Amino acid sequence: MFPRSFLLLTWCFLFTSVLQAQTSDPLPIQRIDGITFDGRVDEAAWEAIPPLPMVQYEPNAGDAPTERTEIRLAYDDTYFYCSMRAYDSDPNGVRATSLYRDRISGSDHLELLLDTYNDNETGYVFTTTPAGIRNDLEISNDGTGGTISSNSWLNRDFNTFWDAETTVTEEGWFAEIRIPFSSLRFQDTDGRVIMGLTVQRKVARKLERLVFPAVPPKTNYAFLRPSLAQKIVLTGIKPIKTLYVTPYLLAGHEQTNVLNEAGTAYVENKELLGNVGGDVKFSITNNLTADFTINTDFAQAEADDQLVNLSRFSLFFPEKRQFFQERASIFDFRTGGQSRLFFSRRIGLTNNGEQVPIYGGVRLIGRMKTWDLAVLDMQTQQQDTIPSENFGVLRVRRRVFNRNSYLGGMFTSRLDADGNSNLAYGVDGLIRVAGDDYLTLQWAQTFDSRFEDDATSGFKSGRLALEMNRRRRRGFGYTVGAILSGPNYNPGVGFVDRNDFKFGTAALSNTWFREEGPFIWHKLEVLGNAYLQNVSNDVLSSEYGTEWSFSRRNLDNGGLLVKKVYENILSDFPLAESVVIPPGAYDFYRVTGTYSMAVDRTLRTGVVLETGTFYDGWLHAITLTPSWYQSKYFQLNLEYSYNYGIFDQRDELLNFHIARLRVGTALDRHISTNALLQYNGAQDLFSFNVRFRWNFREGQDLWVVFNSGLNTDRMGFVPALPRIDNRSVLLKYIHTFIF
Repeated sequence: MFPRSFLLLTWCFLFTSVLQAQTSDPLPIQRIDGITFDGRVDEAAWEAIPPLPMVQYEPNAGDAPTERTEIRLAYDDTYFYCSMRAYDSDPNGVRATSLYRDRISGSDHLELLLDTYNDNETGYVFTTTPAGIRNDLEISNDGTGGTISSNSWLNRDFNTFWDAETTVTEEGWFAEIRIPFSSLRFQDTDGRVIMGLTVQRKVARKLERLVFPAVPPKTNYAFLRPSLAQKIVLTGIKPIKTLYVTPYLLAGHEQTNVLNEAGTAYVENKELLGNVGGDVKFSITNNLTADFTINTDFAQAEADDQLVNLSRFSLFFPEKRQFFQERASIFDFRTGGQSRLFFSRRIGLTNNGEQVPIYGGVRLIGRMKTWDLAVLDMQTQQQDTIPSENFGVLRVRRRVFNRNSYLGGMFTSRLDADGNSNLAYGVDGLIRVAGDDYLTLQWAQTFDSRFEDDATSGFKSGRLALEMNRRRRRGFGYTVGAILSGPNYNPGVGFVDRNDFKFGTAALSNTWFREEGPFIWHKLEVLGNAYLQNVSNDVLSSEYGTEWSFSRRNLDNGGLLVKKVYENILSDFPLAESVVIPPGAYDFYRVTGTYSMAVDRTLRTGVVLETGTFYDGWLHAITLTPSWYQSKYFQLNLEYSYNYGIFDQRDELLNFHIARLRVGTALDRHISTNALLQYNGAQDLFSFNVRFRWNFREGQDLWVVFNSGLNTDRMGFVPALPRIDNRSVLLKYIHTFIF
């Protein structure tokens, strides 16, 4: 059994609250009235508010702006406002590369970050461009990759209700953002609401980013770190209880191919589809929200990327369904690598991405003083051999010691109609030890009714993860971590990449910043990790190497990684249908070089070259990511990978392509089409996901979604595969009523 003293100590910490006092007075924001929300910013009421002092973040941190910029903040009883007068010495150089929502790459833009709970950890980002396009994001983990797993602190699929209007003139471009307080979650103390705020202007053609406050570039994306934001204060805001009712109507046609009983041929099935359902969002208090869903549908969600797995472990696919996006960070409970105690894709999706119908469910998320609370319960329908299942999650978390630390707990359950159950609990914490040094810890244990009691006792079904790291880019940095995972650790509502191991990792780095010369910064890092089998302590796999990475003054970036890899294969490992790695111990060396042009270029590309020995052969790979923002009406993004492996000893060859083309078109801000075309050479599959959207207004959408797959190697199988893998055309109308 995991030491009870550790659990007792952790739960004692959970009920401890020693909050760090604010070290500086917040900036008061002025109230405003008498403005017309039209993107012109020409009212006297705006003129009466002093603009914020802006400085460069990049390319020359701390320098004065090269273009006159006036950004102002205000609020009234209903909205938080931000306006910008973005004067430009070359008005023809003002860029707006897209009319598609959430596509701002390569565009000039105004961006606003709000840490609405003033917790220095989470925040919302609202962005608009000269074309009036809106982009919204959710930030967690203080905008850093400081947890054991990775840098998945940016939720790009988050959406909420807000408005933006812009105008473009010979003087430059002008913008107004209006965010209803009903779309924000905050807490008031004695009539005062304190938030964190960062605003920025991007001048795309100059690759220049202006910020307030003067955030130093000491970490990656420091301008998106809530802990570095300016504290602001608003007074007299009353909680707004809003009810959103969003029904949908769905109709369509689906064609599938099923192998007949004799197994000699595929039979084509055609079916008309129809469904009615919807969601309800209710603000119980201003910082506690309940969401209800019935006949839950995600027809308009983008298809998953086609990937090829050259490892021995499961691939991880991110959640793209909107219902699970809002404040998703509160459910974040990571246990090393991509593993996590809760993974929402377990609900309503099989392991291969096929949909399982959902009856409905409820979600409750909010904050009460220093406590975060989240509850989720969903019920799926029976489908073929998959029984009806209930998924439950309870998450609590509390800030302790200071505003950058928390301790928390989670409980998950998965119960099916056949009587099987999977239960799990976990305790976790993030402790700011000093400065930019953070300690992360997680302990989780699972209980599955299909295992014997002894199999789920003690550490056999548990997982412990610890990490200490420094969250800054300038100067010396380090990461040290360890994971212990039992052989029967199996969270039924989570994700696990591998089990039954001991893991250790360490990385040391130093980053140099340059005020002059071709580099803004460059970093040298030495790193290593190893997985050991629990009982025998035999090494299962390890990696050791060194990496040099850099960012150029023109904001291009790249790196070079050299590493030695060891893999101990205990059974046949199939890389592809024609390549199987036999059991044995393998040492091999890999070299990887990367280079990416600045994301704000309208025509750009990135390249990744990797080569070296691979098990008992060689593997060479190239990845290209060209993008062309031809105009705000048309964009192309291509991702292409080619893998070529040679295994002479067994006369085997690995040779396949992966291509992914995204095509974005738009007539205006309301009518657009986004197509995802993919080819997977490892599976000989060509797939299409085309989504047409007519956004009449915020919350009122008509979607037409076309999905299809084509088998490109039909005759390589017995019986021959059908030409069309699957095909569907769906029409979905969504209408939100606000009460």
